[in-house]
Amino acid sequence: MASLIIIVVMLVLMWLLLIRPQRRRQSQQAQMLSSLELGDEILTAGGLFGHVVAIDGDQVTVEIAPGTNVRVARRAVSAVIPDEADDEPGSDEELDAEAEPGAEPNAPEVERR
Repeated sequence: MASLIIIVVMLVLMWLLLIRPQRRRQSQQAQMLSSLELGDEILTAGGLFGHVVAIDGDQVTVEIAPGTNVRVARRAVSAVIPDEADDEPGSDEELDAEAEPGAEPNAPEVERR
């Protein structure tokens, strides 16, 4: 009886640690693929970066350089790259306002001893 309990506990732990996270990743990947839109910057499984210019069922046409389009399988899209404008903490004016009063903007810092 005790060995049966140990086996059941091991199976539950295996499910919690291995299978459940994998299903979560698969559902996130499926959601990302279904939400692809024209103009999205993507990364393919082969390591190519580009912008989506057309979506046709299970195929995505990606512009990897001006005038250079490649057609890839939709499932080959690894990630959608977020816009850089969303990641920037603030503008240059905000950073200059936070600088020490009397200091020249964009001047190199001097180490004081």
